[in-house]
Amino acid sequence: MINIAEIKNGLVIDHIQAGLGWKVFKWLGLDQAKFSCALIMNAASQKSGTKDMIKIDNILSIDYSVLGFIDPNITVNVIQDSNIVRKIKMELPEKVENVITCKNPRCITITEHYVPQEFRLVDRELKQYRCIYCDTMVEAGRLGDE
Repeated sequence: MINIAEIKNGLVIDHIQAGLGWKVFKWLGLDQAKFSCALIMNAASQKSGTKDMIKIDNILSIDYSVLGFIDPNITVNVIQDSNIVRKIKMELPEKVENVITCKNPRCITITEHYVPQEFRLVDRELKQYRCIYCDTMVEAGRLGDE
């Protein structure tokens, strides 16, 4: 069993789909952090078999829509004085801006860099988003230039 010190004041990002923890870790910039944080991968989970989890010994300002886009099953626990004071459940956001890069080489967002990369949710069940400029489709969970 791995022993990670308890979080006194910080965040625990839980129920991350196994294998997506590193993506969340990097998106949050935790690979450059100057404070304690831990990425736990493939931990046992009664709900899903295995999961990833991130423990952060610091309160961060997080764009929860990005977490919901990566994995809508994520839960964020806010810890103060070693107690959970708030539990935040993610969901697929209606829109994401400057999170996904459009793959259409003719899209205005590729040729005109000042135009924001904006995608709207078009199918919640299939987790599909569409570029508002060129209608290119993309599935949730993909970030940046992947």
